[in-house]
Amino acid sequence: MALNFFDQFMSPTYLSIPLIMVALTFPWLLYPSPSGRWFNNRLITLQGWFINRFTQQLLLPLNTGGHKWALILASLMIFLLSLNLLGLLPYTFTPTTQLSLNMGLAVPFWLATVIIGMRNQPTAALGHLLPEGTPTPLIPVLIVIETISLVIRPLALGVRLTANLTAGHLLIQLTATAVFVLLPMMTTVALLTATVLFLLTLLEIAVAMIQAYVFVLLLSLYLQENI
Repeated sequence: MALNFFDQFMSPTYLSIPLIMVALTFPWLLYPSPSGRWFNNRLITLQGWFINRFTQQLLLPLNTGGHKWALILASLMIFLLSLNLLGLLPYTFTPTTQLSLNMGLAVPFWLATVIIGMRNQPTAALGHLLPEGTPTPLIPVLIVIETISLVIRPLALGVRLTANLTAGHLLIQLTATAVFVLLPMMTTVALLTATVLFLLTLLEIAVAMIQAYVFVLLLSLYLQENI
């Protein structure tokens, strides 16, 4: 029984062919593309309003040089948000519960911000490794600590997203299993547990949206340090 709880995090295959690419591609098919009409329909208008508001909020702390990242950061936010929310549907697979996928997203973006900092302002980028006013005996130790904190950033991004989604899915499955087991024996307790399950589902929807936003927000903060 305990092993079955983790089967939902295994990458699905069909005829020994991994279907994770289908899970990664499918969310883009759900978004309508703008038409050539003068006035768009309500769905496209609402979608455009949400993207514009999110992009404005995301680029608020960034200077003009970081505005070039608006398209890629907004696309990453919509991509992660879609994957997280679609993974809550029954009989679906959540690709963002895979640490390899999250690290594959976190490492290139983090590395791009570091490379931009080293190219545009190498003195300021290296200056982050040594706080101003550090006593001379502590300089080697602080440089090592700051370097480790810099290198561990993509790991923190990937692990945070994976751990939050995995814990939420496990908790929902454990609670749902308890509801089915208690239903024939203690109906009242099963109904109370079902209420808790409903509240957990709402919480997990909020976590799915918040974690996608936090992932992109932290990337924008890393970008702000290097531009």
